[in-house]
Amino acid sequence: MLDNITKKNIDDCRDVLVGKVPDPKSQIEQITLALIYKFMDDMDKEAVEKFKGKAKFFTGEYDKYGWRKLFDPSLSGQDMLALYSEALEKLNINPNIPELFRNIFKNAYLPYRDSSTLKLFLKYINEFEYSHSEKLGDAFEYLLSVMGSQGDAGQFRTPRHIIDFVTACVNPQKNETVLDPACGTAGFLLSAYKHILNQNTASTALSRPGSDLKPEERKKLATNFVGYDISPDMVRLSLANMYLHGFATPLIHEYDSLSSEDRWQETFDVILANPPFMTPKGGIRPHKKFGVQANKAEVLFTDYIAEHLNSNGRAGIIVPNGIIATTQSAYKQLRKMLVQDSLIAVISLPAGCFNPYSGVKTSVLILDKKLAKKSKEILFIKIENDGYDLGAQRSPIDKNDLPLALDVIDKYRKSIINESEFDLSNCGIEISLTAKSILLENKDVLLSKDKFKSNGNGINSEYDIVKLETVCKFKRGPFGGSLKKEIFVNQGYLVYEQYHAINNDFNFGRYFINEEKFQEMKGFEVSPNDLLISCSGTMGKIAIVPLNAVKGIINQALLKLTPDTNKINPIYLKKVLESENIQALYFRDQEGAAIQNVASVKVLKDIEIPLPPIKIQERIISEINMAEQEIENLQNQITKKKEVISTKISEVWGVKEKVETI
Repeated sequence: MLDNITKKNIDDCRDVLVGKVPDPKSQIEQITLALIYKFMDDMDKEAVEKFKGKAKFFTGEYDKYGWRKLFDPSLSGQDMLALYSEALEKLNINPNIPELFRNIFKNAYLPYRDSSTLKLFLKYINEFEYSHSEKLGDAFEYLLSVMGSQGDAGQFRTPRHIIDFVTACVNPQKNETVLDPACGTAGFLLSAYKHILNQNTASTALSRPGSDLKPEERKKLATNFVGYDISPDMVRLSLANMYLHGFATPLIHEYDSLSSEDRWQETFDVILANPPFMTPKGGIRPHKKFGVQANKAEVLFTDYIAEHLNSNGRAGIIVPNGIIATTQSAYKQLRKMLVQDSLIAVISLPAGCFNPYSGVKTSVLILDKKLAKKSKEILFIKIENDGYDLGAQRSPIDKNDLPLALDVIDKYRKSIINESEFDLSNCGIEISLTAKSILLENKDVLLSKDKFKSNGNGINSEYDIVKLETVCKFKRGPFGGSLKKEIFVNQGYLVYEQYHAINNDFNFGRYFINEEKFQEMKGFEVSPNDLLISCSGTMGKIAIVPLNAVKGIINQALLKLTPDTNKINPIYLKKVLESENIQALYFRDQEGAAIQNVASVKVLKDIEIPLPPIKIQERIISEINMAEQEIENLQNQITKKKEVISTKISEVWGVKEKVETI
């Protein structure tokens, strides 16, 4: 467990760097390089002073780069800066240090030239000791936790509790090989390692993790974990992370899993991954060995993982919901292959659980080639809460479905092994079983029991599909004699009419009611951000009540929707309800005529719409607004061009008239 002193030292290092190195990943790289540099010197010091041996790393022409030489009182600030900068660039060619360390220092450099910043930074680094390596592993994980999104490569940090959950679902064992083909900072590999240690720890209070492992088993364990990553920066961080967790020679390779064939023949017992979700700029040029021919990173990585499992292998893959529901041929082919060959469970994670790094809706695919051969069904689990709220800060909450989901996965596995009936009741979370034959009968092979179907609407979205009544409150205008003209007054509370919804004009009013009648009509009052929908005659016209709107109530021709702004942006809701398919199904035909005399509130409540996270809704709104502005600009250009044409024609007629009068 990370102690407060070590945590403070890490924070102090980052605080010193932030002014000169604002990028969190670059800060981590600089701290990593300095820590490894310091630890090599610590090991030399230990060899000389404790074991009466000789220094190994900083000898010969590299002796001048020894860590302690940086603190020579005779060095000026600029001298220290020059020596440290030179050392970073030379250590990767130092023949006296292991290949692991040389790889960590590959392409290393000092990104700033301020001696006072470096001096303070090295002072804090000097407070770490290699002898505290168990604490340093936790410290490094804490350091990595501050790293933000790496959007250009489609990568973002996976929260620790999600990593551990996926690992526990797959349940790697001490004799199994484990791969992460897009390992990032080695989070999944270390989660699997710790999971195995915990499984093999004596029950006594003072037992070390993995105390039940035999020496030969520990030795074998160190060679069972393999990671690939295309980014040399990620490889460097992975190597350091594994090293600080006790791996003397971690098997982390700079390798492009999608384009290179060098390691294609390697297979593994367990694969764990949160691979990149989007295609990098410049695209991907995959080789032809993939079973599914595609250019999308998420399709290729999922295919890669399925194809590189041993015959009885297992995998846990975090995927975007495009893998679940996108209807392009490559996605359908991939889903068909998974259902037929290895998939046993699909776990839907709550939208926003990767905040603040990404708002992408995700699921976890659990593959098990051995059990898939015995099972005729796929288990679907929906996680509502993962122990944290879905805001940007991800604050802890009491609700957590992950332990319940783990229990369900365990019981489902046992039911397949024992060929017994799986009990769907009393699980505490939403689960279902769907026959593989039913999934395969669907032409799109959607990996969902019913999420992507709605009343003939044909919705097929990568986001959650929700009924309208779950994101807003409905109130239909009062019927009967509640608003007869004799109750109206000259001034007071405005009675909102269809005019306001149809024309989106809130500066006009014909009818008003007094205070007494307004209080009597509680529930019908209009508030900012309410959506007013005309629901008879000219149906389906929508307006959002502005912040400065006059207080008032709706009349019988209006439907008021009050959106839950924690779930849905009112503008996004308006755009969705104005979409052609919603309008055609529930309001107006292609000629604009009402498809029914009066809109049914009961029917409208059951309208199903895609619900992305709020941040993605805002992005969609922005993109729509930009497109609408471009359309308006183009229309203005068309109008001006028509005026030019008209003017030219008029000039021609004018010339003709003059000619005729000569």
